[in-house]
Amino acid sequence: MTLFTQDLSLCTGATAVNKRLAEAYEKRVHETHKALDWLANSPDRSLQAVKAALNDESDVAAAREVAGHLSNNTSDLIVLGVGGSSLGAQALGQIAYWGTQAYQPRQGTPRVHFLDNLDGSTFASLLANCDLRTTRFLCVSKSGGTVETLMQTMAAIEAIENAGGGKYLKFHFAGITENKNNPLRNILEHIQAPILVHDANLGGRFSVFSTVGLLPAIVMGLDPMAIRAAAKQTFDTEVAAEKSLPPAAQGAALSVAACDVGLSQSILWPYSDRLWLLAQWWRQLWGESLGKHGRGTTPIASLGPVDQHSQLQLYLEGPADKLFTFIDAPYESQDARIGPKWAREHNLDLYAGHTLGEVNRAELQASAKVLAGHGRPVRMLRLVADLDERAMGSLMMHFMLETLIAAKLWDVDPFGQPAVEEGKRLTREYLDAKA
Repeated sequence: MTLFTQDLSLCTGATAVNKRLAEAYEKRVHETHKALDWLANSPDRSLQAVKAALNDESDVAAAREVAGHLSNNTSDLIVLGVGGSSLGAQALGQIAYWGTQAYQPRQGTPRVHFLDNLDGSTFASLLANCDLRTTRFLCVSKSGGTVETLMQTMAAIEAIENAGGGKYLKFHFAGITENKNNPLRNILEHIQAPILVHDANLGGRFSVFSTVGLLPAIVMGLDPMAIRAAAKQTFDTEVAAEKSLPPAAQGAALSVAACDVGLSQSILWPYSDRLWLLAQWWRQLWGESLGKHGRGTTPIASLGPVDQHSQLQLYLEGPADKLFTFIDAPYESQDARIGPKWAREHNLDLYAGHTLGEVNRAELQASAKVLAGHGRPVRMLRLVADLDERAMGSLMMHFMLETLIAAKLWDVDPFGQPAVEEGKRLTREYLDAKA
């Protein structure tokens, strides 16, 4: 079942607003076949780990067990992780309205918090607002040496101890890290907390379909198998496409071609609150995987009418260096409708009978049209199903595939982030100097 469609007509078709882009796209399209073959047949260990995360079943059973441990008599679950150890799970949580003003824990599930920025004031204030007797912590770090996660974990342990819970630490914590000697594993083993294994070959930003993304999803009452099944279906369908070029290959060719003609920035622009963190997750995926050896484009996340009112002027009349991708979601079953009374009494008849969702979608269509009218290339992704586990799983896998194919077109390794390691080294040196 197709869960979304992709429209590139304003970029590559007869009505393309940028003829140079359309020509560059045709050249790049021919290069995608090698990338698809690489996806299907490469023995690359990091790529194989991405595939393995779609096919394992035992890890979900283990995740359910740890989810039960973390949900037992629990008011609040605090997820400690940064970047790929957090953003994917946050995006999945938006299925249940996490991260929006409408978020309320589903019946029988705890409140969930993601502390993915090392702000001591926020950390201390959150702990002060929680009942530490019923607060649990999930600590996620692939390497087990991520300084931010280690600092948070140790601070959380001390907070529980100071509240008189030192004898019960193992009931308050669980973790996900590699199966090797590392600081996080040592701490969790010391307090006898359960630990799930993070595949050493699976990069954090590609880990959303592993327990890194699925364990928090389970705690929030989501269906992990539906998420994974949709992702696997999308991978299998797009990689095995024989007759037509799959959407991910089209999207990757478009993005690389855009760079070829001087479009150095890529805007992902959902209008649904529940897709905002998908755009944040994509920003890391695209930027960290492809920004190497002078290659890549700068990924920018925008949101609905918010950025229509704050950024559209720049997008229309500022530098013509951007490719725009809108995500058009269907009307929500829950919506607010404007009745005739107040609208007509104040000469606002145009809005009478319309829902907020209808106005939101009309604004999306208007923004796309006006951008195209100003010569800005626009791609449209349209969800054809409700925004649920399957839709989110399919979209996230689509963007993973786009990123991996683009890496092959740019001839860069999508796995690893070597340039970031210098900053980590300097952080340790600064801390050591102050010791």
